[in-house]
Amino acid sequence: MIYFTGDTHGEEGRFSPEAMPGEYEFTEKDVLIVAGDFGYLFKGDATERIFLRYLEEKPYTIAFVDGNHENFPLIYSYSRETLWGGKIHRIGRNIVHLCRGQVYDIDGVKIFTMGGAYSIDRYMRTKGYSYWEEELPSHKEYREASENLDRVNMKVDVIVTHTAPRTLIYEMGFTPDPHDAELTGFLDWIMHEVDYSHWFFGHFHIERDFDEKHHALFYSVRSIEGNV
Repeated sequence: MIYFTGDTHGEEGRFSPEAMPGEYEFTEKDVLIVAGDFGYLFKGDATERIFLRYLEEKPYTIAFVDGNHENFPLIYSYSRETLWGGKIHRIGRNIVHLCRGQVYDIDGVKIFTMGGAYSIDRYMRTKGYSYWEEELPSHKEYREASENLDRVNMKVDVIVTHTAPRTLIYEMGFTPDPHDAELTGFLDWIMHEVDYSHWFFGHFHIERDFDEKHHALFYSVRSIEGNV
C-alpha cells in the first residue's frame, strides 16, 4: 500500500503512534510519501543522524519530495540511484528522496513528483544556512518533467507536489506569490493537461479535500482509498 502525508518538518513526534496511529500495521511492502518539507536533513547534525537511524528501523519505506525548507546541498550529497523507474537520492536503507519531474511505478501505481516552492519567510532566514536557492526548480528540471510526462502519454495515477497549482491556491483564498509563479503556473498546466486520479500536496499546513482528486495534507495520513 502507498500512503501520503504532509510536511513533517523534522518533527520526531510525527512518527509516533499518537500522530500516526495506523503505522503499526505498515509492513515492508508499504511506502509512505511525504509531500515536502521532510526536514530530517536540515542541520546535518548528530541529532538528525540519530533520528534517521531510528527511521531506518521502520519496516516500511519512507519517501519524500522536497519542499522549500530543505537543506538541498545535504540531500544532494547522498548517492543518486534509480528506483521504481525514476531518479532518487538514497538517504538510508528505507529512506529516499524522490527527485523532481520523475514518474515512478510503485507496485503498478504511476506517481509523478515535483518538489519545490518559494520560502515566503526568506527575510527571516540566511541564504546558504536556512534557505537555499535550489528550493525552486531549474529549467532542466522543468524540461525533464515535461519529457517524462510525454513518455507516459500524459497519464499517471497520482501526482505528489509540495506546493499547489495556481488554480487551487486561489481556491484556498491565497494570492500566488510572484516568486514561484513559474512553478505554480507549471503545476496549473499539469492540472489541465495530464490525466490523473489523485493529487496530494502539502506546504499550506491545512487538511482539505477540494474534490475527489485534489487533497491538501498536513498531519493526516492518506491512501488512494481514503483515510488510514
